[in-house]
Amino acid sequence: MPVIEVRGVSHRYGADRTVLSDVDVSISEARVGVIGANGSGKSTFARMINGLVLPTAGQVTVDGLDTRTDGREVRRRVGFCFTDPDAQIVMPTVGEDVAFGLRRRGLSKPEIAERVRAALVAYGLADHADHPAHLLSGGQKQLLALASVLVTEPSLLVMDEPTTLLDLRNSTMISHVVAGLPQQVLLVTHHLDLLDGFERVLVFDGGRLVCDDEPSSAVAHYRKLMS
Repeated sequence: MPVIEVRGVSHRYGADRTVLSDVDVSISEARVGVIGANGSGKSTFARMINGLVLPTAGQVTVDGLDTRTDGREVRRRVGFCFTDPDAQIVMPTVGEDVAFGLRRRGLSKPEIAERVRAALVAYGLADHADHPAHLLSGGQKQLLALASVLVTEPSLLVMDEPTTLLDLRNSTMISHVVAGLPQQVLLVTHHLDLLDGFERVLVFDGGRLVCDDEPSSAVAHYRKLMS
């Protein structure tokens, strides 16, 4: 599994809005959850793992690669799924969107076609290859977002509240898909039941990492904070 090192990391937006402060953590487990209230800094923390956000102070590395200086290589290893899949669906059709991330991988057209076909089959979208991507259902869009990221074969998948916009049925479907992934997963969520089977949970509050424990203890700490 990749090793994520976050050392002395702080981040500010503008001159006076500090969203993360002195975060120091090392992550190597296969399933790690990240929880906290809105505005706690958890999403900013997640975006730092693949360099979408760079720290104002401190350093973030993935397998020794610095997100500040090795951003391209980090992003080859770290896939990212947003809360709203529409934010990352960039091509008109389902098949084209899955193929998009493979364009700069030096693959031949037949290789790309085969990898796209396999990804669509794996995520139940084989019958939708030519379907307009933005006309899919919410659950299908999230599956498409997953397929488009995972077809590039990252070793780590960061997911920022992937079930927030989904109903219970689709949330359950996505959680089952995530549970079966071979990749290391860092999951930001408000849906605490998604953390069943996870090895570790980080709790953020006021921009600080306030608890780092096994899931039941971390969730109990979070519930106490919220009460």
